[in-house]
Amino acid sequence: MATELEFSISALTTPARRHIRVFQVHQFLDRFAMGLTVAVVALALTDRGMDLFQISLLFGIYSITTMAMELPFGGLADNIGRKPVFLAAVVASLISLALFLSTRDFYVLALSFAFIGFGRALRSGTLDAWFVETFKAVAPNVDVQPALAKAQWANAMGLAVGAVLGGILPDLFGPAAERLGFSPYDVSYAASMAVMLGVFVYTLRVIVEKPRPLHLRALKQGFVSVPLVVKAAGLLALRHPALSVLLAALALFLMATNPVEVIWPTHAKPMLDESYANTLIGVLTAAYFFSIAFGASLSPRISRIFKRRHATTLAAAFAGLAVVQIALALQGGIIGFVVVFILYSVCLGITETPASSILHRCVEDHQRSTMLSLRSLMQQLGGALGMVFAGAVAEIYSTPTAWIIGAVFLFVAVFLISVLARRLAAEVE
Repeated sequence: MATELEFSISALTTPARRHIRVFQVHQFLDRFAMGLTVAVVALALTDRGMDLFQISLLFGIYSITTMAMELPFGGLADNIGRKPVFLAAVVASLISLALFLSTRDFYVLALSFAFIGFGRALRSGTLDAWFVETFKAVAPNVDVQPALAKAQWANAMGLAVGAVLGGILPDLFGPAAERLGFSPYDVSYAASMAVMLGVFVYTLRVIVEKPRPLHLRALKQGFVSVPLVVKAAGLLALRHPALSVLLAALALFLMATNPVEVIWPTHAKPMLDESYANTLIGVLTAAYFFSIAFGASLSPRISRIFKRRHATTLAAAFAGLAVVQIALALQGGIIGFVVVFILYSVCLGITETPASSILHRCVEDHQRSTMLSLRSLMQQLGGALGMVFAGAVAEIYSTPTAWIIGAVFLFVAVFLISVLARRLAAEVE
């Protein structure tokens, strides 16, 4: 394996710098569209008459759809191209938003959430793979992790800004929407739909990918080839110990953290005055994404502390995250909760790029999208199992108890990544 040069934005070629900027803008816009709804989705569903069990079912439909489609569409992207598959993902997102805005019926909402999962599966491993491959072409033998961190920062900033605006819009225009017979939260969903249309146009016009055959025969061949691509990727993961350990650790990571990311608003809201609770939940959601962005920007610096040994960096980040998750569960007041929650979010941001860097170094371009989809599938599976487990524990005991027990999964992930770090160090030697 060629030695990678340390990243320096000023030393990059003009095409490499432009490539990073293009992808940053794309990631910001795409996540901005999602962020507009993320802070209000539970409130919007409650406003539509859904109870907590129905809301859980809807998120379950999303997870199941995503898991079922992850690998096939990652394989399809490796065959017919990343850009067309991503454009199809945007169309799926637009259909989901249109269905959501059109109904208060549970079954139609279920279809909307299925399309969200469909779009998530189509997105997974598409333009991320395009970004890495093109970056490697225009900046050969340069460490990709800081470039990924810049993209992750834009990603999180888009979610953060979207969450702020998504929380403000119902307060500003909700009364007018209600006079017209709509939910106040529909304003945020309509805004998301408008931005998503902008994402479609930006992707179509600005993202440049070497065209691959897209006629009917090529599309059919792409689907026919998917099982072979998926099989090859699965065998690669099984035969490559580093990938197997990394994927298992990431599944455990999501088992621990997903219940915190999903349940925290219901835990924090009783600590707040009812008259301004929803607004502060929206602000804290934005702070969560801003903090992830900050953590992503810190990741390269922390990696340098560990001499750019990404597995060691990831193990240290997981260990810190486990300790902070326990501390978060022990908070009983809103001020302490907010402070620890922001620190928790920063730790989440730090973990993303070391894991991505390890994965990208272990796979070839022709399997990159599929492996990213396999990673997403494992994380979705871990997150779904974690939600079921945490929900059962929270129902019997309490939400903080579920979070504390969930931290055990993070400590197991630390052990696995430590084993991975020793294996990767041995390979270098």
